[in-house]
Amino acid sequence: MTSTTLSAFVLSFLTVSLLAEERSLTKKLPLPGEVFEIEEQTAFLISPEIDVGSGEMPWIWYAPTLPNLPGQAEEWMFERFLEAGISIAGIDVGESYGNHCGTDNYSKFYQHLVEDRGFSKKPGLLARSRGGLMLLNWAVANPDQVNCIGGIYPVFDLSSYPGISRAQLAYHLPEADLDLYLSKF
Repeated sequence: MTSTTLSAFVLSFLTVSLLAEERSLTKKLPLPGEVFEIEEQTAFLISPEIDVGSGEMPWIWYAPTLPNLPGQAEEWMFERFLEAGISIAGIDVGESYGNHCGTDNYSKFYQHLVEDRGFSKKPGLLARSRGGLMLLNWAVANPDQVNCIGGIYPVFDLSSYPGISRAQLAYHLPEADLDLYLSKF
């Protein structure tokens, strides 16, 4: 390996590392909280300042968690959850529309909060818009791990949003196959 090749490799590695660090550190939350990664996906956690003792921490699972969400519009609502002793958490799985990869990452996030951090095994799910696609698909696959489901204009039907032609790319299925299996999703 030449010194030029090695220098280019090191520079490339450092750039990728800095971008990953910058990505996770620049997520802006509407309230003070923690931003961290699960399987290279940006996640967040906003917790109340009260101690729940030896019990499990109740939590609301908010979706979607995209680069700009949750945003300031959720601040008032999140403050009410915190006052009630309830944490708010979410993970960014991109525009997966509830596909298998997204639900797998949701399961890893759930496992982290429950097993590693002592959170309740039954979170409340709060779906905003297309976040409904992810949360509902995860809930259908894990019904015994859901306390309740609430929504802010939630999307629960791929055909209404984003439409079969856009969703089929995330599901890696031809349009006709996704349309055929729509009731499953």
